Amino acid sequence: MGNADLRSLAVIEPKPFGELAGSVVAVDAHNWLYRYLTTTVRFTSSDTYTTESGEEVANLVGVVQGLPKFFEADVTPVFVFDGGVAELKDDEVESRREQRERYEDELDAARAGEADAAEIATLESRTQRLTETIQTTTRELLSLLDVPVVEAPAEGEAQAAYMARYGDVDYAGSEDYDTLLLGAPYTLRGLTSKGDPECMDFERTLEDLGLTWEELVDAAILMGTDFNEGIDGIGPKTAVKLLREHGDLWGALDARGESIPNADRIREMFLDPAVTDEYDYDTEIEPDMDAARQYVTDTWEVPAEEVARGFERIEESVVQTGLDRWR
Repeated sequence: MGNADLRSLAVIEPKPFGELAGSVVAVDAHNWLYRYLTTTVRFTSSDTYTTESGEEVANLVGVVQGLPKFFEADVTPVFVFDGGVAELKDDEVESRREQRERYEDELDAARAGEADAAEIATLESRTQRLTETIQTTTRELLSLLDVPVVEAPAEGEAQAAYMARYGDVDYAGSEDYDTLLLGAPYTLRGLTSKGDPECMDFERTLEDLGLTWEELVDAAILMGTDFNEGIDGIGPKTAVKLLREHGDLWGALDARGESIPNADRIREMFLDPAVTDEYDYDTEIEPDMDAARQYVTDTWEVPAEEVARGFERIEESVVQTGLDRWR
């Protein structure tokens, strides 16, 4: 999930959708999808997204509701899906699993007790995970809508940042802050929120802090990342101060009499992550609206009225842009 303390270090400014027309955004698919998944579960009856066989596909509702935001702004999303999880992230994954299990226990108790519907819905949203069915059906729906997909070898946000660094897309898109550590020149945040997004600027952040990319990563490691616990008492200001005074992570650690296991490997996870050049996608998108509707409503039994407006917005935006790539 990244370290939210990075926000206080980053240069972030509002970015009106009107300024994004014609842009291509490499979206951290798992990050984007999880947010729409939890929102759908929280505010939608479970009958809406549960098939007769008991499969839950709230993701399909979320995708149909979330995609119009890109199309109406004439922005092409390229969804980048996670591959394998880094070994050093095992502790974080286990922590999230344990937290989800706690929520599941609370949910069982709420259902058995006298909890109201709103409390139960909130707990249901917190227990969501990206199941194999959700992973598969999301890819299949995106394919029918002709939305580009890239499969990352490891972390999706690292692949998205890489694509942005090398100019294959205009922005990375993620709600987390780790794209900053991964060197994405520009990251759009708030793509799943109401209103305009905001843009996180990598080069201006380095200039503002007076740090190199390596030193910024070192500061994050001192504060704590998905791959390590931070040093007690070190927040953003202290981390930057230590790096300015001592030059790098090891100098800062020595000055504090501290150590971080696997510090060199953690550093490389940000500076040289596992990514691939083997991706190809076409921005001349030609969605098959009839097939997409049928897939969601017939194949996966989502009531047509629940996704009607989302599909209408997609279709309307395809026509309204007037661009060849949407025809």
